[in-house]
Amino acid sequence: MDEEYDVIVLGTGLTECILSGIMSVNGKKVLHMDRNPYYGGESSSITPLEELYKRFQFLEGPPESMGRGRDWNVDLIPKFLMANGQLVKMLLYTEVTRYLDFKVVEGSFVYKGGKIYKVPSTETEALASNLMGMFEKRRFRKFLVFVANFDENDPKTFEGVDPQTTSMRDVYRKFDLGQDVIDFTGHALALYRTDDYLDQPCLETINRIKLYSESLARYGKSPYLYPLYGLGELPQGFARLSAIYGGTYMLNKPVDDIIMENGKVVGVKSEGEVARCRQLICDPSYVPDRVRKAGQVIRIICVLSHPIKNTNDANSCQIIIPQNQVNRKSDIYVCMISYAHNVAAQGKYIAIASTTVETSEPEKEVEPALELLEPIDQKFVAISDLYEPIDDGSESQVFCSCSYDATTHFETTCNDIKDIYKRMVGSAFDFENMKRKQNDVFGEADQ
Repeated sequence: MDEEYDVIVLGTGLTECILSGIMSVNGKKVLHMDRNPYYGGESSSITPLEELYKRFQFLEGPPESMGRGRDWNVDLIPKFLMANGQLVKMLLYTEVTRYLDFKVVEGSFVYKGGKIYKVPSTETEALASNLMGMFEKRRFRKFLVFVANFDENDPKTFEGVDPQTTSMRDVYRKFDLGQDVIDFTGHALALYRTDDYLDQPCLETINRIKLYSESLARYGKSPYLYPLYGLGELPQGFARLSAIYGGTYMLNKPVDDIIMENGKVVGVKSEGEVARCRQLICDPSYVPDRVRKAGQVIRIICVLSHPIKNTNDANSCQIIIPQNQVNRKSDIYVCMISYAHNVAAQGKYIAIASTTVETSEPEKEVEPALELLEPIDQKFVAISDLYEPIDDGSESQVFCSCSYDATTHFETTCNDIKDIYKRMVGSAFDFENMKRKQNDVFGEADQ
């Protein structure tokens, strides 16, 4: 370990593993350490089931009705991948897809007035949906056509809307859309967690709705994908990429100290040895003095023996409860997956309800979601602090990632990755930099 590296990475969460993969592909010498004996950090999948019971401090292990413990891979952080989103693009460019198998999530639903409805996102679905009355449907269809044709480089498609100055609130007004439709458009299609976006320029929202529709168009059932055996497979896939390009991995390796000279990182001390480096990437747990708390997320993992009601017996789905429907500031999400994804024993389902904490009684806040899941065999409640770095790392060269937020997809995580990359390298992130070199020396035939 007493060596010089370009980059040392601490923690094997998804953000850290993707960055270590990119840095290795770009020819950097990388050392990647984690104090835990497993990959994934905060974003790992826990297996066998006995480990999950231990982690949540249950004195007794799982009952026999839960089946074999090793059939379970339970994500601590529930997220799906947008089929046309940035993470899938990263997986394709780096060819990490060859280590993973994905299934399409069977449906996306939205909550209105105590019931759940399928999210309409194509013209045909919009016209058949029970979410809206007949005239509202026509106006919504017009809006969808406008969004689909919108091209920020072609003013002919603007129809009087300025992408940089017109607010989204004004765009909704232009199409005369009612509050319920605004709710599911902003929260179930554009996937905003709060209503702050309404007074921002509309371009970002239009692009988000386009991403949803294009993701949906790829596979048809929903815009989301999920990896077999759980999300913990993702960091491991990128770790393999880094290793192929000469990255060194050390799990179960305590980090005793981050060594600074004149305010700049020069190395990491572990078990009496020092590995030197020019730059450091880490998650917030390794640098408590360089992060600030930015809120909390509650996540409740629920084990069920049945699909969720009114979802056409889907073996996987997402339910969004827009904040307006339950008098909150942020949305409540439910991600549900099951034995069909090799993450649970036969006939079992895992539903994870999550939201940004707003009161001193976080469990009460997710009650509307839990009511949709009844009966629940077992609940595991986690309340996590959200951390963000207090500076951009330009002076110290310590680049800390943000905690995983309450969204149910990876777009915000990918934005963090691109942002850290730009601060480290000095130039904007380009997916082309992730491509494997065609004639590289590290062949995979012998892997």
